[in-house]
Amino acid sequence: MSQQLAYVIVTPYSLYKSRTGGILSRLISRTGLDLVAARMFAPSPALVKDYSEVVVSAFDPQDRRIQELIQQYILQNFSPDPKTDRRRRVMVLLFKGEDAVRKVRSVVGNLSPDRRVGETIRDTYGDYILDERDQVKYFEPAVLAAPQPDEAQAKLKLWARYSDSDGGVLDNVNAYAPGETPERTLVLIKPDNFRFPTGRPGNVIDFFSRTGLFIVAIKVHRMSVADAMDFYGPVREVLRTKLKDVVSSKAKGALEKELGFPISPENQKALGDLLGPAFGDNQFENIVRFMSGRAPSECAEDELKNPGSEKCIALIYEGVGAVAKIRDVLGPTDPSKAPPGSIRREFGSSIMVNAAHASDSPDNAKREIGIVKVGDNTFRKVVEDFYGKL
Repeated sequence: MSQQLAYVIVTPYSLYKSRTGGILSRLISRTGLDLVAARMFAPSPALVKDYSEVVVSAFDPQDRRIQELIQQYILQNFSPDPKTDRRRRVMVLLFKGEDAVRKVRSVVGNLSPDRRVGETIRDTYGDYILDERDQVKYFEPAVLAAPQPDEAQAKLKLWARYSDSDGGVLDNVNAYAPGETPERTLVLIKPDNFRFPTGRPGNVIDFFSRTGLFIVAIKVHRMSVADAMDFYGPVREVLRTKLKDVVSSKAKGALEKELGFPISPENQKALGDLLGPAFGDNQFENIVRFMSGRAPSECAEDELKNPGSEKCIALIYEGVGAVAKIRDVLGPTDPSKAPPGSIRREFGSSIMVNAAHASDSPDNAKREIGIVKVGDNTFRKVVEDFYGKL
């Protein structure tokens, strides 16, 4: 079976209800496919019109009535709010693998008034409710996905054509009360969540949903060695000084055992001063290797900026007090010291392998967002690399 690209569009309502994590968790764990790109969109009237015109398909197993309901749903719910003219948030997830379109659609499911509870994403998060006269009382598809490969290609090319003008880091898509000043913060779902296909990335995002914040950008990111060095650069000097006591204590114990005489406090301090910076540099190399796949010392100068082998998901959350709210749910760096119910207590295993990163201040958020370049259009690149230039 040949490789395919498949997409899932998360509707504005599913995003508003913070169902993104649960949806992503099912898609990764139940399909076994590779999440290769993701992008936030604020669809323009032109994109809404063009997309709505191609959703009705002779190849879709859902009956014509449901397809027309989806078409009408897109026109009403993907378009800018008629009261405020504010555009609505839409997330597009892109998966790659063998038989990807069928696998994704089987997990997404079809809409039916006689649904089976919980079997598919639409069973759980979608609704198709009829009244006693068989008229539609409530309709929410939760997500959208193509029924077959040719349609996946056509619709992905359409979204990719609009991905620069209508996608990226979204502005003015969330409403705030007078006097409220929103912040933005960066979250990285770290590589330890992607060792093999599991629901962990979605589960981590689901934990963040209780902050009540809004996702305004998403990117599947492979951090280069150079970017990892820049991103964690402020930590390097801290490691060189902070770890002096740790390394001096270990050196003291090893030398006393090997040499058979006690090390004085003065000599122990000297060991820390001598070995602390080297130990800190080694730890920094380990962090860069963990995030990018290679340590700086293992990389030639002309390879430093190449995309790394390790995958993470970068998200920008927006809202009042965003930095503090995200940090509170994340928990402290050391998972053993994190409180119950925090992400690092649930998913972390060590100070480095601790599930996620979050900016610790608005200024650092701006710096880190600039390094990761969350708004870069890797979505379009993946589509063009697979199908050719649009």
